[in-house]
Amino acid sequence: MKKWILFISGALVLVLSTLQLLAQEALVLQGSTTVLPIAQRAAEAFKKLHPEASVTVRGGGSGVGIAGLLDGTCDIAMSSRKIKESELKIAQGKGITVKEFPIAIDALAVIVHPSNPVKNLTLSDLKRIYTGEVTNWKVLQGFDSKVVVVSRDSASGTFECFNHLVLGEAPLTPRALYQASNKGVVTVVATAKGAIGYVGLAYVEPRVKAISVEGVAPSIETVRSGRYPLKRELFFYTRGEPQGLAKSFIDFVLSKDGQRLIQQVGYVPVK
Repeated sequence: MKKWILFISGALVLVLSTLQLLAQEALVLQGSTTVLPIAQRAAEAFKKLHPEASVTVRGGGSGVGIAGLLDGTCDIAMSSRKIKESELKIAQGKGITVKEFPIAIDALAVIVHPSNPVKNLTLSDLKRIYTGEVTNWKVLQGFDSKVVVVSRDSASGTFECFNHLVLGEAPLTPRALYQASNKGVVTVVATAKGAIGYVGLAYVEPRVKAISVEGVAPSIETVRSGRYPLKRELFFYTRGEPQGLAKSFIDFVLSKDGQRLIQQVGYVPVK
């Protein structure tokens, strides 16, 4: 009996210590506004399993998230692009080993105003638009309206990926309107008749029209099959191997339940 009492007492101490540790930890995620809906939905579900845990999710862009990770102001950086060599050099200089976790696959959906008759553009068409060569939609069998080019800002991983996939080495037109978030792009495109922009797949909504690229519409199915040409991975980054609450959260996102949430948000699971 005495042994059982000691065993139960020890188990209670361990459970209480674990709960106390989780209660003391405050997990902070920061970065990509594309990854933001995933992190927010996952945080809500995670806190139902661990009500004593504190999880804060902030946007700002992939570059802001990775900078915060290297500066120690966040625990997990959310990124819609791979970490750059320049960022890895900064990490190395600080003695930080960055750990990468692919969590989902996304499509860069090209969106226009719902009144725009254009339903499909080639990659060449997009390049001509975003370099400023095409300035009126009638050139591309659209209506007679000035093209309003909307882009994410340079801190965005979405900006980096779109420029790489569409522009290559060509410069973006100086007439582009820069937006700090996916929602900002949607708002401009929804209100400007001649606007064109690009957003993460989960941000497509009825206020705008997502068009096909190279004859393929952006969707979970076309991304999963590899047919849609504008796709990219979404990532979490940590300083070294994640521990404690950070590890528990990442494990949850990569679990069956977490990956199901990712599909519900509108992205493609990696598992």
